[in-house]
Amino acid sequence: MKPALHTVSSVPVLPAYVASGNECALFEHAWRNQLPVLLKGPTGCGKTRFVAHMAARLGLPLHTVACHDDLTAADLTGRYLLKGGDTVWTDGPLTRAVREGGICYLDEVVEARKDVTVVLHPLTDDRRILPLERTGEELAASKSFMLVVSYNPGYQTLLKALKPSTRQRFVAIEFGFLPAEQEIAVVSAESGLPLDRIRPLVTLAGRLRALKGHDLEEGVSTRLVIYCATLIAAGTPVADAVLAGMIEPLTDDADVKAALLDVARAVIG
Repeated sequence: MKPALHTVSSVPVLPAYVASGNECALFEHAWRNQLPVLLKGPTGCGKTRFVAHMAARLGLPLHTVACHDDLTAADLTGRYLLKGGDTVWTDGPLTRAVREGGICYLDEVVEARKDVTVVLHPLTDDRRILPLERTGEELAASKSFMLVVSYNPGYQTLLKALKPSTRQRFVAIEFGFLPAEQEIAVVSAESGLPLDRIRPLVTLAGRLRALKGHDLEEGVSTRLVIYCATLIAAGTPVADAVLAGMIEPLTDDADVKAALLDVARAVIG
């Protein structure tokens, strides 16, 4: 069994985040009214950065769990472990957040096993409780506890999708890629590359995103544009940076890769 991949951060320095709408105000209102939040949007559009930004802005600890195929309810709630010859209960990240307060963020929640959503249900209605069958406890969530989940709608299948009954337990915020001028500013701030050198990279990203659903399963994320710009800022030739940062991560198909390179040459030269 794979371990649950989770990180815990106390109140960090406020991570940079550029709002594209009223998502910050919506999130803050949801937290103050103890409402769970569902974030949906393509890979690399800023969902995780947004949660980190809001946790710091609200002064809350952040428990982040990267969901995967083998993630079980016990990975979130906790389990008994042997320590020094004794069997000791150890809280999982969800239980710690419920007890102590803070945000529990389940990234790509549809990747987790089905029993995970069952555990979440009592926390997403007016009960705000977490039953722990193994210990016999029924934990009432701290007033500062908030449950946040995310997923990429483009990867949903019949086998991996949130049920309507689960989706309707959350306030939902949809994310997309930033308008070009805002994305240029973000990439420049993250990579250190001047704005005029980033503009063609963002234009190229837009062209490649338009191919999603045709030759590509997913478009170029803002994250990849930042990687590409960072390589260029470090002295990598533009053509090599585009190939490594924006083309190779998208496909292994030689014909598709050649077509994407043609698009890149037409945009960047």
